[in-house]
Amino acid sequence: MTIPLLLLAAAFVLILANGFFVAAEFGLVTVERAEAEKAAAEGDRRARTVVEALKQLSFQLSGTQLGITITSLVVGMLAEPALAELLRGPLAALGLPEGVLSPLAVVVGMLLASAIQMVIGELVPKNWAVSRPLQVARFVAGPQHVFARLFRPVISALNTVANRLVRALGVEPAEELASARTPGELVSLARHSAQAGTLEQDTADLFVRTLSLGDLTAQHVMTPRVKVSALQSSATAEDVVNLTRATGLSRFPVYREKIDEIVGMVHLKDALAVPVHDRLRTTVGRIAQPPVLVPETLPVRPLLTRLRSEQPIAVVVDEYGGTAGVVTLEDIVEELVGEVRDEHDGLDLPELAVAPPEDGRPSWDVDGGLRVDVLRRIGLDAPEGPYETVAGLVADLLGRIPAPGDRTDLPGWRLTVRQVDHYHAERVRLTRTDPAVETHAASSPPAPRTAPAASAPTRPAAAQASAPGVSSAPAPAAAPWSMTAAPGPGTGTVLPHAVPGGAAQTAERRGGTAATGREAVPDGDADTSGRAGRPARSGSQAEAVR
Repeated sequence: MTIPLLLLAAAFVLILANGFFVAAEFGLVTVERAEAEKAAAEGDRRARTVVEALKQLSFQLSGTQLGITITSLVVGMLAEPALAELLRGPLAALGLPEGVLSPLAVVVGMLLASAIQMVIGELVPKNWAVSRPLQVARFVAGPQHVFARLFRPVISALNTVANRLVRALGVEPAEELASARTPGELVSLARHSAQAGTLEQDTADLFVRTLSLGDLTAQHVMTPRVKVSALQSSATAEDVVNLTRATGLSRFPVYREKIDEIVGMVHLKDALAVPVHDRLRTTVGRIAQPPVLVPETLPVRPLLTRLRSEQPIAVVVDEYGGTAGVVTLEDIVEELVGEVRDEHDGLDLPELAVAPPEDGRPSWDVDGGLRVDVLRRIGLDAPEGPYETVAGLVADLLGRIPAPGDRTDLPGWRLTVRQVDHYHAERVRLTRTDPAVETHAASSPPAPRTAPAASAPTRPAAAQASAPGVSSAPAPAAAPWSMTAAPGPGTGTVLPHAVPGGAAQTAERRGGTAATGREAVPDGDADTSGRAGRPARSGSQAEAVR
């Protein structure tokens, strides 16, 4: 009886040793290196040992595996026969035959030894290390370092053989665990941290947007040309002042004959620098600065560099050499922090707002310029197609220019056009028809895009004035660029300004500072720059830096 008990005591000590090696293995793998380095820099000697162990992680893990293997084998050799011997008496008392007694005692002893080894020697230390990685790593790093030094020859020999086998498979062994993270991993980490409450949601959103900025190009952040206010080179400095008064903007592209021929960029300060009595005689072509031209495929990061080093506004050129739109520093900033407003911006309709239920079904009013990927917040996963905005999705589903009241369907959803402006859906009602569709974040704020474009009524012909060279909409009879949609709730204040030839021109103040001006084009040259596939910006991305 004494010998089996001594064997069990020795086996229990080895089980604890096995647990130590398991804790060392999981502690070194799960500990955050940055956290350990911070503690080491603050003078924690044990943390320094952890950092040293992480520099030779593969070797240390081989040492833990050696320790686990040795202790597990010895535990099996000691515990199984000792337990079998101790169990023979109780099993014999049950009246079992001798031929069954010994095999049964061995089996039961093996099961008990395995269960104790699994719980005390494996699961408990593993769960402890995963829950408190730095604490466990600090506890085990010192003894593990001593063990690894004592068995260095054996560990090195085993490591050498293992590394050769790994190289034979075409994989180069690594001594340290990779601490670098890909942008996708960092995004996932930020989201999990926000969900766990260790990172504020606003901070996590800003972090995710910053990492995602590299996926965007100039065409994603620009103000499309149909929303750009521009001046002809023959316009005067006084026209710059008037257009600024009407739109709230301070920088305008200058074109020669049509907006595809951008020749400069004029600032309000350039116009104000002209003496008052000379402003009607000084053309913007004389005071304009050379424009910054960028392709619409230019990634946002190099675009940001150019805007910071040259001008805070650039003209975006498409693959055909035409003007696709304009982009400003504010546009890029809004991608990170959301809508940037100032004291001159009015209140606007939200991009994604809960609407009154239709037939008891949840509904949302969305801006036509909202990117379709944002719709996932309310459970609508739009199909892939040659569009990036809700307006493009509606046009693609209808197969024609939308009209107010048009309806189309997606699986589980009905899309109703509420307002149309400049031949694209300005506001769209989304109604959930399938109750099984899950709403992910109906109340959460939309992605960092601009506020929706409020519709502006066409100015009456009687109120039209004349001022040469201001890019504007044709009269209602010509229609291509006039804004005739009836204003809905939240429509900005209409600020008229003088336009050439009596053509109607309206501009409105909207969130994000951009008001819309349309280019008057000759017959046959009507601009169709709202091309399929070009992402439109919702609302007004600021095309001027105040």
